[in-house]
Amino acid sequence: MSAQYQRFIKVLEKWPAEKTKVGSVWRSEMTVESKIISGTAVAKTIREELRQEVIELRASGTQFVPGLRIVQVGGREDSNVYIRMKIKAATEIGINAVHVQLPRSITESELLDKLGELNADPLVHGIIVQMPLDCDTSIDAHRITDAVSPEKDVDGLHTMNEGRLAIGDLNGFLPCTPWGCLELIRRTGVEIAGARAVVLGRSKIVGTPAAELLKWANATVTVCHSKTRNLEEITRTADILLVGIGVPEMVKGTWIKPGAVVIDCGINVKPDATKASGSRLVGDVDFEQAKLVAGHLTPVPGGVGPMTVAMLMKNTVVSASRAAARVKRTKWPLQLLPLRPARPVPSDIVIARAQHPKNIAQLAEEIGLLPKEVSLYGSKKAKISLSVLERLQEQRSGSYVVVAGITPTPLGEGKTTTLMGLVQALGAHKQRNVIAALRQPSQGPTFGIKGGAAGGGYAQVIPMEEFNLHLTGDIHAVAAANNLVAAQLDTRIFHEATQSDTALYNRLVPRINGQRKFSPIQLRRLKRLGIYKTDPDTLTASESAAFARLNIDTDTIMWERVVDINDRYLREITIGESPTEKGLSRKTRFSIAVASEIMAVLALSCSLADMKNRLGQMVVAFDKRGQPVTTDDLGVTGALAVLLKDALEPNLMQSLEGTPVLVHAGPFANIAHGCNSIIADEIGLKLVGTEGFVCTEAGFGSDIGMEKFCNIKCRNSGLKPDAMVLVTTVRAIKMHGGGAPVTPGTPLNKQYTEENLQLLEQGLPNLLQHISNGRAFGMPVVVSINAHVADTAAEHELLQKAALQAGAFAAVVSTHWSDGGAGAVPLANAVIEACKLENKFKLLYELDLPLVDKMNRIAQTMYGAGKVELTPEAIDQVKRLTDAGFGKLPVCMSKTSGSVTGDANIKGAPKGFTIKVQSVYISAGAGFVVAMCGDITKMPGLATRPAIYDIDLNTETGQIEGLF
Repeated sequence: MSAQYQRFIKVLEKWPAEKTKVGSVWRSEMTVESKIISGTAVAKTIREELRQEVIELRASGTQFVPGLRIVQVGGREDSNVYIRMKIKAATEIGINAVHVQLPRSITESELLDKLGELNADPLVHGIIVQMPLDCDTSIDAHRITDAVSPEKDVDGLHTMNEGRLAIGDLNGFLPCTPWGCLELIRRTGVEIAGARAVVLGRSKIVGTPAAELLKWANATVTVCHSKTRNLEEITRTADILLVGIGVPEMVKGTWIKPGAVVIDCGINVKPDATKASGSRLVGDVDFEQAKLVAGHLTPVPGGVGPMTVAMLMKNTVVSASRAAARVKRTKWPLQLLPLRPARPVPSDIVIARAQHPKNIAQLAEEIGLLPKEVSLYGSKKAKISLSVLERLQEQRSGSYVVVAGITPTPLGEGKTTTLMGLVQALGAHKQRNVIAALRQPSQGPTFGIKGGAAGGGYAQVIPMEEFNLHLTGDIHAVAAANNLVAAQLDTRIFHEATQSDTALYNRLVPRINGQRKFSPIQLRRLKRLGIYKTDPDTLTASESAAFARLNIDTDTIMWERVVDINDRYLREITIGESPTEKGLSRKTRFSIAVASEIMAVLALSCSLADMKNRLGQMVVAFDKRGQPVTTDDLGVTGALAVLLKDALEPNLMQSLEGTPVLVHAGPFANIAHGCNSIIADEIGLKLVGTEGFVCTEAGFGSDIGMEKFCNIKCRNSGLKPDAMVLVTTVRAIKMHGGGAPVTPGTPLNKQYTEENLQLLEQGLPNLLQHISNGRAFGMPVVVSINAHVADTAAEHELLQKAALQAGAFAAVVSTHWSDGGAGAVPLANAVIEACKLENKFKLLYELDLPLVDKMNRIAQTMYGAGKVELTPEAIDQVKRLTDAGFGKLPVCMSKTSGSVTGDANIKGAPKGFTIKVQSVYISAGAGFVVAMCGDITKMPGLATRPAIYDIDLNTETGQIEGLF
């Protein structure tokens, strides 16, 4: 014992015994040694508390298992000891801890990639990188610790978490060792606030963060280090002394203020001949001297060490609890975009440009998507992974609302605008989780007559230019896939016509490197033929001929090429005119891309496997025996799936007020079902949660779009809509009452710009038919009167009264076009109330009904027709399809959208008329039979003055102009 220390003890012995305070005050019995702070005991208590928290977490219904990943590079044995200790503690608590051991040869970029995978894994809540890195290559350790997501940095070493601690934000992850030290101090009962604390050491791991923690616990903190003068004098002033200097037994008893709390963070190996190992562990404090002076003292080992592990576990459980809370969160933390409606209301594109969209990654996070579930296409649009459905499979779905319309004028009545106004009202003004689910518009209408389809006024999808043009390329993918089928179809016809059976078979199953084998798709064709051989050399001549020849009857070919523009001269063409085609020419046609059956398949598929199966079932023609020829027979199924795998993911955009919009698929609303995708709706319903809403749109009037939405789309998905919003306008009802023709580009007749209650009343039967259509499916019908400037209050009142008398649940006037979501709040209130009713949704017919009976059921219920009449050709086609096994599919009635009848010139809602079916064909992949009621053009043409005259690119700003 040094003379200095002996003198110090004599001084202590002279102090009055009655003065018994700790730290800066007096102690009582100086002969009593320090109270040892057992980190082992405290850590055990914390681990038991955490074990109970994990049990409660899993019992809360989330079934969350906290996940910890310990990443180690190389295999240092000292690191292995720590890792085993951490895994043992985690297992006892109920944490799923996995040791991720990586080779010494790993590069920095490979390690960063691995950490990126762990960051994106929703089952991982905590990541630690065991230091030091034991590697052969040069790796920046700081860059590695900063590569761990701050939300999973349970070591608390990320620069962002360090920075949060520095400014007093303790909601991030605290570094484990300093946090453990603070916990040990608190459990002594000594008050930290107002105490003088000295931290000896300024390392990033211990000293510096410990000083910050003590500071924010209201201690007065001094940090000492190797350059500090008068070190012993400073440490003797400390009520709390925390040591992490890395020098064995550096701090002596004379450095310590009597009664102080001493936390020793050091761990050093010191030679000791009395030990079997020849050494022992000691701290940075001379324990034997310190215990005679300090009031509370941590031992080494058994002090701070166990606490470091305990606090690591606590951070992991905290991270898992936060993840569980995010999943159970019922209300999104949406950052809304403010609207400032101008008067007069500017053009759509001016309004859209005036609003600056949120970064789409921010919106994705707000609605509960994980980073790995989002593929960014720039900063304003993204694709959503189908894995969301698997992650949220236990999540209860929200309310499902379909927006449809009455029979529209050629100008349209604003279904999309109403849909957007409704979701903006629900999201921005009623604070409900809500997603709009829309079709992607074709470039045909965009460049043809509409100039855009993103909604209008202050109820839009933004950015409207990207929405209306390429978006993420889904329509292009559909066109490429469609035309691949067409190319293979005609090529197969050519090769079968120009080759012998043997030559054809040998080219279809070539010998490569002395071996020949069937591909999986060829084995499927053999199975359909009843041939179960797998060796190409064992087929008989008749079997190989049957396999090789599709024998397509060219008169039955139903497959057409597509392009996503309006080009009237492609409505009928001749192909095969080149001399190389050896006279095998035939007449065919182009359709617009969204009329491809592949687009309908995309919209109706529920998964990648379902899509691939549907793609293979598409019938392109019949053979000369009357049997269907499929895309699988052509061998293109796998290639089509490859082209469309990304297109099956919905696209995320946003409304003018910052609420989420899913844009996906765009099947032609005449010859297909005209709705957005099932997958988009299902993802939306899971994301909004049980109190939220997904509002989607059905093409054209309720007699076409809504009927197909229910009988085809909902039949496929199993989803049951809770309510229907029926969009109407005074203008359209007047037209159905006998008003003058409404023509795009022509000024409206004064009948539409002046009050005319008589004309309006005469047109009411059309509105009433559409209300009846919604009720036929068991849905409550909310009528939304899309207000126009020339409307009068009396006209609105007349429509509301008639709608309610006809059985509508509610009828409201909406001004969303001019006022945004605020103008649709009454509509939102009505929808919320309608969705509280018991869901009584029902389909219109059963699939066992014959095809013609299904047609009659649709026509009589939805249109008010008396009967359906088929042409002799259609009768033959129905028989052929029924005989081929397609009789139990739903029917897609293809008729004009301009009338509830089959004649676009007939307005109002006549009764008892006859619907004529000219032809019937199969969309086997989409899963429905199409009945053509009149001449429906699948390739629109450009008008004399199409919208392209107004669309331009400003080369100075790079902005698109003229899209409305």
